[in-house]
Amino acid sequence: MVTTIQLNEPVKRELDRLKSGKETYEQIILNLIRCAEENKRKQEELLIEGYKEMAEESLKIAKEFEAIENLEEWEWNENGNE
Repeated sequence: MVTTIQLNEPVKRELDRLKSGKETYEQIILNLIRCAEENKRKQEELLIEGYKEMAEESLKIAKEFEAIENLEEWEWNENGNE
């Protein structure tokens, strides 16, 4: 089934600008959809990677705090070192 859609002239000009060769508007729109889906997938992968790195860093920090067994023995000097 073919559906007709109405486009304003600026949108049509942009679609024409995106054409390479004798592509149809449908092919251009499908390519735009594929690009949007690919970008969304890549963004999700980057977010997952970033959250994994944050989790690893949080785990390191938690382990450092666990290493301090007795806070009474911990000293603060003016240089900020133990």
